[in-house]
Amino acid sequence: MERFRINGVVNMETRNIRDYLRAGKRAHLVGIGGVSMASLAEVLHGAGVEVTGSDQRESATVLHLRALGIPVVIGHLPGSVAGADCVVRTAAVHDSNPEIAAALDGGIPVFERAQAWGAIMQDYQNALCISGTHGKTTTTSMCTHIFMAAQKDPTVMIGGTLPLLEAGHRVGRGDTIILESCEYCNSFLSFYPTVAVILNVEADHLDFFQDLDDVERSFRAFADKVPENGLIIANCEDENTMFTLRGEERDVMTFGVDKGDVHAEHLSMDQGFGSFDVMYQGKKYAHLDLSVPGVHNVKNALAAAAAAIALHLPGKAVEDGMRDFRLPGRRFEYKGMYNGAEVCDDYAHHPGELAALFDTAAALNFKRVICAFQPHTYSRTHELFDDFVKVLQRPAVTLLAEIFAAREDNDIGISSADLAAKIPGSVFCPTLEDVTAKLKRLAQPGDLILTVGAGDIYLAGEALVKEE
Repeated sequence: MERFRINGVVNMETRNIRDYLRAGKRAHLVGIGGVSMASLAEVLHGAGVEVTGSDQRESATVLHLRALGIPVVIGHLPGSVAGADCVVRTAAVHDSNPEIAAALDGGIPVFERAQAWGAIMQDYQNALCISGTHGKTTTTSMCTHIFMAAQKDPTVMIGGTLPLLEAGHRVGRGDTIILESCEYCNSFLSFYPTVAVILNVEADHLDFFQDLDDVERSFRAFADKVPENGLIIANCEDENTMFTLRGEERDVMTFGVDKGDVHAEHLSMDQGFGSFDVMYQGKKYAHLDLSVPGVHNVKNALAAAAAAIALHLPGKAVEDGMRDFRLPGRRFEYKGMYNGAEVCDDYAHHPGELAALFDTAAALNFKRVICAFQPHTYSRTHELFDDFVKVLQRPAVTLLAEIFAAREDNDIGISSADLAAKIPGSVFCPTLEDVTAKLKRLAQPGDLILTVGAGDIYLAGEALVKEE
């Protein structure tokens, strides 16, 4: 039995994963309650695969899967993998997990989630994969709205909850699959895109990548997964993206606000909301009046329009799909009011995302912007420290919650207190309760309060609005 490494973790495989993910086989999913794993379970179940799973806790997702006839065990019990033809796991589940250890000891092949999605997308005529350091979830959501408006009945996997779907996934019967495609651990290199969108390329996930050059190599490898008759859609206004694609022989469609094969004309911003014509090859393709704020969302919408053009959808589908577009959860999500201040939550956790968020907030004419930021991972905070210090000086007041560890141990010895020491006027809050208490004292009518980060900082804002 052959062993090999993916993402630094030992896996076992005897044949192509597609041999195991077909009708009549049993696949056991470890961590089945996660967004991507739950949608994977539904797709496999619909294809006739016998699916079982496990998760750490009960949830609405687990209950939904059980209602579909998919058995889910709570807890990681070695016996759960008995009789499975293969095991699929999330990136957070390692060889030490009791189920994985039992599978490996029993000679049951163990695959990564990304490998499973890669196998599935090969059965679709169109595999639209949206990548980028920022904007993946929003742009994937926009594409979903557009393809639904065009009645293409797509299968969808998004890294967030989309109000249209009331979930982060959709199992369709059309010939198109739309997937948010993440570079972390080179996950998207297991995908088989026919259309690959690259929104932007920046240094991030530096607990895995060595530096920006390493990130760029990963995105280039992703672009090179596109077949010769496929298409790459690239942001021509992002220098790193165009550098990454230099010398690319595959067809590339570019997009941008001011230039590109797909670009905006007659752009106006009304209190942060964009209105513009989508131009393609010198002709008006569609007109959009966005219901989501920020120039960055103008660019995301142009990327989604470019994907629609690439897959031969009419401009009306873009107009109809975007007319009722609502951002997925934790993307400038309105939470409520406190003492006349509006409280919103956002997932931004990279300096570039923070800059776009603050640009959007500045255009909304609030008296003050108060930001409660929770850094995400010790490595990102350390490697991008100076960039965080610079961008977090922009709000009128910045509160800093302690770093959300996520998948890491604090071997670096870094704290949000280190950021606070470098940001004039900022306040370090050791706990989320401290964040809420400080926000309660600060909030004034006309303020915008932003809870920001990829961890659990949203709980501080939710606790605040409950006080109203």
